[in-house]
Amino acid sequence: MSKHLRKVIAAVLVPFTAAVLVGLMVLWPGEAPSHKRTGVGFDRQTQQATVTQVVEVSCKSVNASGDTPTGDTSTAEGSSAQQQAQGSCKKATIRVDTGKDKGRTFTEIVQPDQSRQLHQGEKVVVAYEPSAPKELQYAVTDVNRKFPMTLLAGIFAVAVVVVGRLRGVMALVALAVSFLVLTLFILPAILEGSNPLVVAVVGSSAIMLIALYMCHGLSARTSVAVLGTLISLSLIGVLGSLFIGWAALTGNTDDNTGLIHGLYPSIDMSGLLLAGVIIGSLGVLDDVTVTQTSAVWELHEANPTMGWRGLYRAAIRIGRDHIASVVNTLVLAYAGAALPLLLLFSIAQSSVGTVANSELVAEEIVRTLVGSIGLVASVPVTTALAALVVSADRPGPDTTAPAGAQPAPARGGRGRRRKR
Repeated sequence: MSKHLRKVIAAVLVPFTAAVLVGLMVLWPGEAPSHKRTGVGFDRQTQQATVTQVVEVSCKSVNASGDTPTGDTSTAEGSSAQQQAQGSCKKATIRVDTGKDKGRTFTEIVQPDQSRQLHQGEKVVVAYEPSAPKELQYAVTDVNRKFPMTLLAGIFAVAVVVVGRLRGVMALVALAVSFLVLTLFILPAILEGSNPLVVAVVGSSAIMLIALYMCHGLSARTSVAVLGTLISLSLIGVLGSLFIGWAALTGNTDDNTGLIHGLYPSIDMSGLLLAGVIIGSLGVLDDVTVTQTSAVWELHEANPTMGWRGLYRAAIRIGRDHIASVVNTLVLAYAGAALPLLLLFSIAQSSVGTVANSELVAEEIVRTLVGSIGLVASVPVTTALAALVVSADRPGPDTTAPAGAQPAPARGGRGRRRKR
């Protein structure tokens, strides 16, 4: 890139980077406000434990009332009660491995219709409620998945490094930095009471700058991708704010968001929803803008005489294929995440209009469509920026052509060959 073009790009990105740094300093959180644990959902004390023994017992012998339940066995409740009364249950002995009660054991009855069956030697997570009676203070809540999750993460890291080599290593470093920004800045700042939208914009901008420049180098090509991502994120923010307000989406639709609202009433839940839309769209936007920018640069390398219109037309054809695949991927990703919910609506035989009108599904529709519009817009925007930058570039006077190379025809301001 010529010195003049670098100055033009720097004139846009340097103030933007400075604004992001100022935003980080102003919004950087202190300690998140403390609260009294409710013991509900994730807001409870947990310890690690091990299942030391599992024996089969009669469900009738461990039934609290000792009586055989009666009722309509054609219903789910009646059938479950009958199975618990006549079936074979499991009595598990669990040893607490961490905390002040390390070494303490307790028993838990596993009903035959429970989805999670305990096995001897299995590592589990137990919830601790100090205010409960001593025999009821501990209860199994989940399985300890640290080893398989760590192993999977290791396989992922090795695959990225083997295929991507140095670029793969930098991608992993950028991924780690993104998680640090998320856990050290975005989440604590929102809990502290800062506007979720402002926090998401500043945090996403910081992640974008760090990830793109770290993975793809400090170059004009990367800078154009940053500009395209920034414009697309701005569009997503405007559309998301407009339609979340217009559709009256509160962002408080399940137990988790209800718990957050109960613990921290000052958090704007609709703003939190919009922040999630912006952060969720950032990763796919990076992929689209970098790909389109690289396509324009490679086309320019293949044919340096091509003007910006020719570059744009050639690169946008690549972008159209990218749009089709990325939008389909985004929609299927959201549909897969909401598959149990969609299955419940299917069981209830609800109409499409009824399903789409419910706030729980409407949130996902708005999230998907707003993010998809931003992705679609990023293709022509980034392609046009890259084509204009490449075609406007002029080599400096100290640039020398390789020996024996033929001089390239001069290009006019509009990318046409000058008449000789």
